[in-house]
Amino acid sequence: MTSVDPSAPPLPSDDVVDDTIKLISDNAPRIFSWKYERERPQLVTLYNKAMASQWDSVNDLDWATDVDPEFLTTTTQRDNVTVELAREAKHLPGSPFKNWGDKEFTELSIESLKATLSQFMHGEQGAMMVAAKIVETVPWIDAKYYAATQTMDEARHTEVFAKYLDLKLGDAYPMSPFLDEQIQLLIEDDRWDISYLGMQIIIESLALAAFGQMLRVTEEPLLKKLLRYVLSDEARHVAFGILSLSEYYENLTSAELLDRQEFMAENTIRNRTRSTTPEIWERMGVSAKEATPFLMEAATKLDKSLFTGFQSAFFSKLVPNTRKLGLLDANDGHLRNLWGEAGMLEWEFADNTADDYDTYDAVAADRAAAAS
Repeated sequence: MTSVDPSAPPLPSDDVVDDTIKLISDNAPRIFSWKYERERPQLVTLYNKAMASQWDSVNDLDWATDVDPEFLTTTTQRDNVTVELAREAKHLPGSPFKNWGDKEFTELSIESLKATLSQFMHGEQGAMMVAAKIVETVPWIDAKYYAATQTMDEARHTEVFAKYLDLKLGDAYPMSPFLDEQIQLLIEDDRWDISYLGMQIIIESLALAAFGQMLRVTEEPLLKKLLRYVLSDEARHVAFGILSLSEYYENLTSAELLDRQEFMAENTIRNRTRSTTPEIWERMGVSAKEATPFLMEAATKLDKSLFTGFQSAFFSKLVPNTRKLGLLDANDGHLRNLWGEAGMLEWEFADNTADDYDTYDAVAADRAAAAS
């Protein structure tokens, strides 16, 4: 009979467990491959590159760097969209921001940064789980090897964003319902290539745009280096998706390709939901329900480039990467027609990430500079 140590802490309640973990069922079959020959030279090259470009989250980043959140946000080259909207909304009749001054807008800027980095952190854990699923479900050994390195990359990314939030900024925000739903669907889907398509092509292209945008405006040295190194990895991950899916999609039927095209349309132009964090407003003493109509009205008064810059960065990766897969023109250009109507084709001939991922490699660049 097992005895219970009376001094042991009690087990957490169900409510505490539910707030800490989430269970997701993965319906894809696992594939154990007996074919160990290296048959895909481009994936071999990418794998070797990933092995050589691993970086140390403890020693390659200077965690002793002093970070003043207020100084960080006030020295950023431009306010984020949330702060710009609130500043404009301040002047509207009946605005909940009418009595706000520099102090409140600075606090909002800090909370917005924390919210953004929190979604990066949650998204990276989701990417880690999807990459691990790819290891188990993709049929080719070269792809399994590379996906294993990506799983390690995503673990490191989750770790560094969590550490930066904990040590430098404070409490993280919960995962946005939109991001939560997107990643859950990718894990639950029983088709391994949908996990690839959703994560490597859509979400990772989105990450390249989001991380790149933050890198361009921040002056804080620890965050800047962290983002440079994360981008180095993310570009390889997108290239991995392009190289793997290009081969696989050559052998799908028109009906199967149409299903993938519809998936792309649903997750780009049809689904306009955005990753929002209403808890920001709660921390600022304003209800999200009260703030939203004033923010929406303010959006109509601001320069549209404030909103289109990030979208352009995202589409400039997504569209050429999708074209490289062959999905743009399959089925008599079904996706091309949809994206054309949405005004997305101007980025069709931008560089695809399978060809330009090396240009992101800040890790190799820093090592070469240190050795010279």
